[in-house]
Amino acid sequence: MLMWSTIAVGFKLGLQEMSPLQLLWLGCCFSWLLFSLFILVFRYEAMSRRDVLKALVLGLVNPLCYYLVLLTAYDLLPAHVAQPLNYTWAIVTAIFAVPLLQQRLSRMTVAGIGIGYVGVILLVTKGRFGELPDFDELGVTLALLSTVLWALYWIWSVDVRLKPWWFMWIGFSVALPLLTVACVFTDGLPPLNLKNMGFGIWIGWLEMGFAFLLWQRAMALTDSAAKLSQLIFLSPIISLGLIAGILNESIHPTAWIGIGLILLGLFVVNRRTDAHKTARM
Repeated sequence: MLMWSTIAVGFKLGLQEMSPLQLLWLGCCFSWLLFSLFILVFRYEAMSRRDVLKALVLGLVNPLCYYLVLLTAYDLLPAHVAQPLNYTWAIVTAIFAVPLLQQRLSRMTVAGIGIGYVGVILLVTKGRFGELPDFDELGVTLALLSTVLWALYWIWSVDVRLKPWWFMWIGFSVALPLLTVACVFTDGLPPLNLKNMGFGIWIGWLEMGFAFLLWQRAMALTDSAAKLSQLIFLSPIISLGLIAGILNESIHPTAWIGIGLILLGLFVVNRRTDAHKTARM
């Protein structure tokens, strides 16, 4: 959670030096190297063709599409707006679980979804409902689109039976060549100076690498996934403190209320989802 809490700041600082595509390419390079190291250490394991093919396809969603959309949103929006909007992916997951996983929405889950999206509206309008939002409309759209991509990625990857490092290595192995071609023919590859390399390591290892592996390991070791999953609410709170302290973004008072409603909606949705999972175990 501490690693993920720094990412909004890392995104914004990195985007001051590089385009979204360049930052994503550099981050993916370092992520691919990290996961390559893991598979060299843990060696080959038997994998079904179905799991490998699914990991290849999912690599087009994450990291390729998801992070490109998310970084572009961060490039267009203040971090304190893009970050909580992106965290509504948990709400979108609960909605998509109905048609894709045949799960039912409880009344509490519906209430959590409603609370969360009231917070979204308040966050992007600053409470001035009769006026157009002050923020870039494309940026808001992309931030919300990122929640759809991540929710679909999460749901579609549930039944993949691969070790986390193999799953991620396969996905990054698909995305990295495509990102390289896109980067070369558009913005060009970023200058490989120490500052850019530092941002690449920050994004590639903390956001896409170690944090993901540590979370997977924690989920495997815990006696209560429901309790562990509540830690996710620490990340946006810590992140907002870092955004205010490091990026010096001015956060409108109504934005705090909107962010609070988003977190409350996430809590309600997440709590009901965890209770449902525990009941089925």
